[in-house]
Amino acid sequence: MDHVIELNNVSRSFQDNKAVDRVSFTINRGSITALLGPNGAGKTTTLSMLLGLLEPTEGSVQVFGLPPKDARVRERTGAMLQEVSVMDRLKVREILSLIRSYYPQPMEMEVLLQATGLAPADLNRYAEKLSGGQKRSLSFALALAGNPDLLFFDEPTVGLDTTARRRFWEKVRGLADQGKTILFTTHYLQEAEDIADRILLFSHGSLVADGSPEEIKARIVSKSVSFLPLGDPAVLRGQLLELPEVEACYEKNGRLHVTTENTDEALRAIFTGGLAVKDVVIDQGKLDEAFEQLTMSQEAAV
Repeated sequence: MDHVIELNNVSRSFQDNKAVDRVSFTINRGSITALLGPNGAGKTTTLSMLLGLLEPTEGSVQVFGLPPKDARVRERTGAMLQEVSVMDRLKVREILSLIRSYYPQPMEMEVLLQATGLAPADLNRYAEKLSGGQKRSLSFALALAGNPDLLFFDEPTVGLDTTARRRFWEKVRGLADQGKTILFTTHYLQEAEDIADRILLFSHGSLVADGSPEEIKARIVSKSVSFLPLGDPAVLRGQLLELPEVEACYEKNGRLHVTTENTDEALRAIFTGGLAVKDVVIDQGKLDEAFEQLTMSQEAAV
């Protein structure tokens, strides 16, 4: 599979602040990658370098094997940024026609409307008169106008309701199925877990984790097992806390939850001890827990 994006030992400094610190990764064609991290982690700076808006202080950035500023890269790239800005006193049709004219093989207008959810009636409306959700759809349409092979989305679903978010990501998955490459940032970690094939987790300018959502979650130090008590919950809780494999035990919604570094050993101790439990559920961990643990450990190391 071809590398669409290549970063090799990239750093970017602003005076005494190193926003990105020796980051290397490649992204393959047709993949959906989430760029995650707390505020100030280096996500936006990395996106800016990939878009050719910033030059790296050290290292190299290539998109389609070329510098991001190369016109051949621009022709194959689309971006939907967090802030939705539209040109006043132009109708939606006029803006889309203008942006499409900049590209050698733009997306057909009918396909563009179908992909982004804009209605034919919206084409004759002034862009500044659109609702917030419609402006989001217009921004999505502008990112797709050139029929790009690579798409950048920066917090694309901010302000959208649950239904609109689901529809947006369904469209994005369809684009990836067509062979287009997607790189996005989001603060909605469930979106990353549901949509991304791969997660790049940043903290303090460094890449602290790289893998699929399942691989990232597997790095959680403490996992949990829950079950329903067959007898007195207080007695069972005391018995569980006596097991060396159990770190903590708490009750939630009628279920007892234990945290442990090794779910297999904890379950073995529970069943060997003949503890009165039923309806056992192993929690494989959540992405937000991995996010917190991995970024917190990075902060402790700084």
